[in-house]
Amino acid sequence: MKGIPMQTGVLRVLRATAASWWRHRELRRAGQTGLARKLERKAVLRDLGYLRQAASLPNAHVICGEGGTFIHLGWTTVSSFAPTERFPLAALAVALGAPFIDIRPVTDVIAFANLPRVVRGGSVDPDPSGDGTSVSLTTYIDLVEELGARIVNDPRPSRPA
Repeated sequence: MKGIPMQTGVLRVLRATAASWWRHRELRRAGQTGLARKLERKAVLRDLGYLRQAASLPNAHVICGEGGTFIHLGWTTVSSFAPTERFPLAALAVALGAPFIDIRPVTDVIAFANLPRVVRGGSVDPDPSGDGTSVSLTTYIDLVEELGARIVNDPRPSRPA
């Protein structure tokens, strides 16, 4: 994901998502259209910020499991209990090229829970085993793929078959 073009489609999805939020709908029903529009604009700008972060951070990725979908942006995580298809921000991030890790096929939850986390800062632990360790996104993808995860927008360099 090199950058986020201000595509009409992206803005349309973000605006529709903001307008559909229950609080914004209630404000409109109560006649507070101006406040609803203001809050919707704020939500769209926040979500554009998340998409820009996903585009600029090397370890940003989207992960989807039985517990929902998460956009990992280093120190920030954006989540929803919905699968990625019903979480428009995550679906946009994936459509714009963010790596997507689908862990729904993973059956060994113990092995998955014991995986190191993806590095949040600039340093990777030299020993990627044990509690509190972190690895690069590509190393994490190698590990989780061995457990059965599906990868879309794979950031790893092509390997010979």
